[in-house]
Amino acid sequence: MQIGIFSVGDVTTDPTTNQTPSEHERIKAMVTIARHAEEVGMDVFATGEHHNPPFVPSSPTTMLGYIAAQTERIILSTSTTLITTNDPVKIAEDFAMLQHLSDGRTDLILGRGNTAPVYPWFGRKMQDSVDLTVENYNLLRRLWDEETVDWQGQFRTPLQNFTSTPRPLDGVAPFVWHGSIRTPQVAEIAAYYGDGFFANNIFWPKEHYQQLIELYRNRYAHYGHGTPEQAIVGLGGQFFMRRNSQEAVREFRPYFDNAPVYGHGPSMEDFTSQTPLTVGSPQEVIEKTLTFREFFGDYQRQLFLVDHAGLPLKTVLEQLDLFGEEVLPVLRKEFADKTPANVPAAPTHENRKAARAAKESSSNATRE
Repeated sequence: MQIGIFSVGDVTTDPTTNQTPSEHERIKAMVTIARHAEEVGMDVFATGEHHNPPFVPSSPTTMLGYIAAQTERIILSTSTTLITTNDPVKIAEDFAMLQHLSDGRTDLILGRGNTAPVYPWFGRKMQDSVDLTVENYNLLRRLWDEETVDWQGQFRTPLQNFTSTPRPLDGVAPFVWHGSIRTPQVAEIAAYYGDGFFANNIFWPKEHYQQLIELYRNRYAHYGHGTPEQAIVGLGGQFFMRRNSQEAVREFRPYFDNAPVYGHGPSMEDFTSQTPLTVGSPQEVIEKTLTFREFFGDYQRQLFLVDHAGLPLKTVLEQLDLFGEEVLPVLRKEFADKTPANVPAAPTHENRKAARAAKESSSNATRE
């Protein structure tokens, strides 16, 4: 199980002090948070991609490359890379470059995003979003898997005798997760290619995501990649902790009530009862997180949103410290003890490189 954090990179006023960080301060804070996530023992840091205020991470690979130079172990990922509006050639090249710079500590979550105006900003139409997703990912896959590509499609100029550079590190492309909160076609794409499926279940009740994950698992098996239980699943989550539950609720309430994404809607109590958000003690975070496996089956990656809604950097770092001390060791042990042997480990560059080498060795032996 890989356990980490993701950031949407929002610039939000702190409702308790009325202070708003500058874009510079927020960008540097995200870097500090990523470094601290590694220090407390987390496995993954992921950043979103946005091209509109009040968000700052418009260039995820630039940020992740900078973080790669300051870290040694943590996997650097995205919580959304826009497959619809980014050129697949640029995605292929940017993430292969990041792969080399980070010594393989790179993967990505592809998604369509949730900002409608982004489509015309990049010369696309929102009504083409699913078709763009299918076509662009097909091309991205070929650019990584094939040395030379001849290609023609609907949404970009043709390619003739084209080689994407640099080539993926060790001949192993970055692992791809397909993120979705509502689109069955995305689950189908993930299943077809044998990729991961990331259900960022932070806003809607679990029943909605159970349907998407079950669809993905069944189609994963249909395409011959393994049993439904062996499909590669990731989940989102959120927490705010203090050692005392009442203190956590009291401190987080003004942030929740004024958050751009869910403030002024359901009460915090209703939201925590219906979604993965946990506001309370470390033990409550442990208990709720362990229920995810009961709802969605065994899975490989758990990412938490911790730095949103105007929370100051000092508070976020305190959250990570508490998580590393009291939550992370327990979750690691519980997941390790409860995960059956036939469920694959979370994908990393090294275990995927080893699997590729074993497959090539077996193929050579068969030919001989």
